[in-house]
Amino acid sequence: MAVMLRRLKIQDCEGMFEWMHDMEIAQCFRDNMSVKDWNDVLEFVKNSDNVVTDGASAHFAIVEDTDEYLGTISLKNINLKDKNAEYAISLRRTAWGRGIGQAATMEVLRLAFMEHGLERIYLNVLENNIKAIHLYEKCGFVLEGKFRHHLYKNGVYNDLRWYAMLRDDYVKNLGGGGKLLSCFSIIIYKFKNA
Repeated sequence: MAVMLRRLKIQDCEGMFEWMHDMEIAQCFRDNMSVKDWNDVLEFVKNSDNVVTDGASAHFAIVEDTDEYLGTISLKNINLKDKNAEYAISLRRTAWGRGIGQAATMEVLRLAFMEHGLERIYLNVLENNIKAIHLYEKCGFVLEGKFRHHLYKNGVYNDLRWYAMLRDDYVKNLGGGGKLLSCFSIIIYKFKNA
């Protein structure tokens, strides 16, 4: 299995629309993605870019050899002065349990740290999103804290967990035989700007 990241294309809209309207997936997001219609998705894809630029966001389609869209992974709120960006990922149900999220995460981290010289990649996640938390910790993200009752969703207050990875963490784990090295030994990574 080769997991690749590429620029989003119009052909990806159907798969993106699918995960946005999957109720199990939607409950994991801060925003209500189910209110997005076809035009919203089309506009997002048309306006997205996969270039790491200060003040912008870089969005990548996650695909395998067949070029089928499996999800989106992003570096958002890119700050080239402070050398940090926010990480986000969303996967179609068909990609679950196959190591695709882990492979795509490792590739976007390689891109951020090794190609663009970023220092810190951070994320936040709803505390009850156990599957996502497992992925983040497996890839080497470190829990930095919790914002209690930070988000009001579905009639209740939710806690947000904040995770981050520093370039030193990435390099140390990669070179030291840690979690990241084992990720690379299992899955082949490629990057393409097609």
